[in-house]
Amino acid sequence: MNIIMNSTVLPRRYFQFKALLFFTLLTLGVGLFGGLVGGASRFDELEKPPLTCSTSIFPFVWTILYIFMGVSAYLVWNANDIDGGRVLRLYFVQMLFNFLWPLIFFKLQWRLVAFFWLIILIALVSLILTGFKYIRKIAYWLTIPYFFWLIYLAYLNLGFYLLNR
Repeated sequence: MNIIMNSTVLPRRYFQFKALLFFTLLTLGVGLFGGLVGGASRFDELEKPPLTCSTSIFPFVWTILYIFMGVSAYLVWNANDIDGGRVLRLYFVQMLFNFLWPLIFFKLQWRLVAFFWLIILIALVSLILTGFKYIRKIAYWLTIPYFFWLIYLAYLNLGFYLLNR
């Protein structure tokens, strides 16, 4: 006996510039606001672990990564996939974690807590990557650099904790 499942395939939306702008500017705004709230005070005074890049590199890299992330979120939304809403909700949760990390690391100076916060953030992003991969592969590939950057930041974060107790 053949059972035919009634699955609803939603048509892909047409390109919508306002939606792309929304996702990109929201992601950039969360990153900018998180950086402003957390600040980077006394960063130059800290003993730095090996492989720490120049402080002038961080804003440039974060800006590129936030643009990639915003475009990725737009692509997943634009795919109009039935699972897209779930993955995008997870995306916004990880943005909240991303927003709070500078506050924990710089403002509160809870370096070990910030390290474990990053581990949770990396886990969230790995879940997002899984969803993105099945909805829009290009969104997956655009998010990969962010994932590896977070791993690099976790290394730096732990190094800062160990060297500046």
